[in-house]
Amino acid sequence: MRKFKFEKGKIYHIFNRGVEKREIFKDDNDRWRFLQGLFLFNDKKTTENLLWQMEKNRGRVTFGVLKEFFVKEKRNREPMVRIMADCLMPNHYHLLLEEIEENGISKFMQKLGTGYARYFNNKYNRVGSLFQGTFKAVSVEEETYLEYLLIYINVINPGELVEPKLKEVGVKNVKKIMRFADDYSWGTHQEYGGKRESIIIEKGLLGEIFPDGRKYRRFAEDVLESKKWEKVKDLSLEN
Repeated sequence: MRKFKFEKGKIYHIFNRGVEKREIFKDDNDRWRFLQGLFLFNDKKTTENLLWQMEKNRGRVTFGVLKEFFVKEKRNREPMVRIMADCLMPNHYHLLLEEIEENGISKFMQKLGTGYARYFNNKYNRVGSLFQGTFKAVSVEEETYLEYLLIYINVINPGELVEPKLKEVGVKNVKKIMRFADDYSWGTHQEYGGKRESIIIEKGLLGEIFPDGRKYRRFAEDVLESKKWEKVKDLSLEN
């Protein structure tokens, strides 16, 4: 059982990994499917079967198809959470969510987890649980912690694909890690760096803290150089 109840207006770091640390994203199609779920399931009216039904009737569902669908059907979305950041790694994911509707996070994560696990198991002809238990959630209480956490999610996590010992020994090449994050499509570093916009992300408070890409990038580089990510390393899935 959880040690706290989600509260409207509060921000939470949500994360989980594959059972037995197995991969939950095997290719880009899997990652796109998860991102589509982030958008589609963040709606009080959306059922878990809608994405499957759309694919059956229309083929591959892109974000353009999703937007067209909502316009054509005259559906007004009713989000349950504010998705402030995300990062997809081979065997785990990170989300920064703000609860904007009562029980919004619980309902959203239930639809997201069930929908993606069903897709994954069908695609790879497997049965059983995909994720290692219920998703983990940590309440973000301080603004400074939120800032460091954003860099941890957006830069440190993908950075480990370049420097696997990054968290243990520190960053060897800051510019190399930043370049990798700049090119990494499966997180929100590009959104905050001002190079991409997303129909999924709503920055909220973080948009006020980092109103432009230059401020965000300067802060990210400072965090890498000073090892300030250690302030949130207790949230590492490896612990």
